[in-house]
Amino acid sequence: MGQKVNPMGFRVGITEDWRSRWFAPKAAYAEFLIEDQKIRRFVDTKLNEQPPYAAVAKVEIERTRDEVKVILHTARPGLVIGPKGAEVDKLKGELENLIDRNINLNIVEIKTPDTNAKLVAEAVSEQLKKRAGFRRVMKQRIDAAMAGGTKGAKIVLSGRLGGAEMARCEKQIRGSIPLHTLQAHVDYGVATCRTKYGTIGIKVWLYHGRYGEETTSPEPAPEGRRGRERRGKRG
Repeated sequence: MGQKVNPMGFRVGITEDWRSRWFAPKAAYAEFLIEDQKIRRFVDTKLNEQPPYAAVAKVEIERTRDEVKVILHTARPGLVIGPKGAEVDKLKGELENLIDRNINLNIVEIKTPDTNAKLVAEAVSEQLKKRAGFRRVMKQRIDAAMAGGTKGAKIVLSGRLGGAEMARCEKQIRGSIPLHTLQAHVDYGVATCRTKYGTIGIKVWLYHGRYGEETTSPEPAPEGRRGRERRGKRG
């Protein structure tokens, strides 16, 4: 009772694909796993935690016999690529030096950052660092996510909110978040906001509808409800 499961890990292999896609013999498995972790940490540190703040939400890694393919999902591809591709070439060289393998770097644009849980969590973190009111920030992010087409949103903040002496947990929910339904497309993101008075943890859940139905138009109101509305007007 009371134990939580990561919504992404809960669905991997059923409705979600793996973030690292490769096979390896037992002798090389640990080495490849450590390399993947090094790549993810390096990309997060270089592009998310310091300028240019390229808003990289997801790093996917595929391996072949000759090279490592790294796919970066970012809301600001221009900052990652740079003028005439200079920045992406520099990043590719740094990654090759990091793991001593050939790197094939692909950039994928995220067209709706307001509906990506990781980017929403990072946006909340940036605003909290600027000493914005946490309740107003949570409401703004949820409103933007719902306007972007999500069917449900939840944001949870934990820590010394507003500089209070005692840490606490604050939560805002809009719509539905069916965490137990494997066919529900629930996006989950985590961010850490480091302020002068302590660390604040940020968790975001966004529900996009069932898999394959995310872009469908909203259903009309049920017949029974419309009938009741008519009867109410007559009365």
